[in-house]
Amino acid sequence: MKVHVNSQICAGFGICLGAAPEIFELHDDGYAIVRVSEVKPEDEDAVRRAAFQCPSQAITISEDSSG
Repeated sequence: MKVHVNSQICAGFGICLGAAPEIFELHDDGYAIVRVSEVKPEDEDAVRRAAFQCPSQAITISEDSSG
């Protein structure tokens, strides 16, 4: 699984960081970025939860690990 945060949409709520702190972090500008290139299987549920809970819907998930 791969995950992406659209920096044009992210409003910096930080809910993703609360749901999956090992995957997301807040950039110096206050918006979320992804810390990993590929999500480990044990972190997938947390990433899905973060995407579902994101108020600005800035998080997208690709289930295909090739891209």
